[in-house]
Amino acid sequence: MSGAAILVGYGADVLVGDPRRHHPVAGFGQAAIAAERAAYAPTRSRGAVVVAGLVLGAAAAAQLLAELAAEPALAAVTWGTLGGRSLRCEALAVSDLAQREDLTGARERLRSLCGRDAAALDEVGLRRAVIESLAENTADAVVGALLWCAIAGPAGGAAYRAANTLDAMFGHRSERYRSFGWAAARLDDVMNWPVARMAGLLAVLLAPLVGGSPRAAVRAWRRDAPAHPSPNAGQIESAFAGALGVRLGGPLTYGGRFEERPVLAAGGRDPEAADVERAARLSALIGAAAALGCAALRHGVRR
Repeated sequence: MSGAAILVGYGADVLVGDPRRHHPVAGFGQAAIAAERAAYAPTRSRGAVVVAGLVLGAAAAAQLLAELAAEPALAAVTWGTLGGRSLRCEALAVSDLAQREDLTGARERLRSLCGRDAAALDEVGLRRAVIESLAENTADAVVGALLWCAIAGPAGGAAYRAANTLDAMFGHRSERYRSFGWAAARLDDVMNWPVARMAGLLAVLLAPLVGGSPRAAVRAWRRDAPAHPSPNAGQIESAFAGALGVRLGGPLTYGGRFEERPVLAAGGRDPEAADVERAARLSALIGAAAALGCAALRHGVRR
């Protein structure tokens, strides 16, 4: 399987976006819901068994496709695991609603990007949430999919997207998932460790193309990422904040639970509508650079 197949899959996401019908991630999510209902218990061991079965099942299904048609399978899995175009469209849509002072509509639309409570967010708070979600999902839904497809082919890409989806479904700290979701959260942390740092490096290198400063991006990344509660999200969010010169982070609520997050790039200004557009452009640039780099990596893996 060659790197060209990764570029074909990436190109399909750029030109077409997510598959409109029978999206594999949506289908996997339904399977995960069914598995949880059948096997749930408030223990780490039960959660680990469910996660292992689902992730290995997704990888096996992708590998079966690869046995039948290697190049098309890699292109299809790459396309199916990416979400860059949809991410940018949703981010810009929320920002546009906020700019038109439709805060109710913007808060509702924000649900497509993240799970934080939006009821009390003002225009600046909405923009912060959008840019943070753009940053984190550029790593998760773009760089990660490309990198794992490059390293381990269709099975690797499918396993990565499965782990990432299960973390979003089960990996939070609610009473139901505190123990059951532990394995999902830890697996996602491990698989995203190289992803977040690759994405952060690309944000630094590409900052000048969106009017930003690599030096400011490195400074915010080094200073603020260690204080973030996530070992991975903090990497890319702080790099984005520094690259764009805007202040992100701070207090937020998830499911009614208050969290005091660190301020990222504290010397920056409040984000404006134009900064959301810059963040979307930076996300697109990171995706393009990651696609080229991962295609070259896949070529090297094959050799």
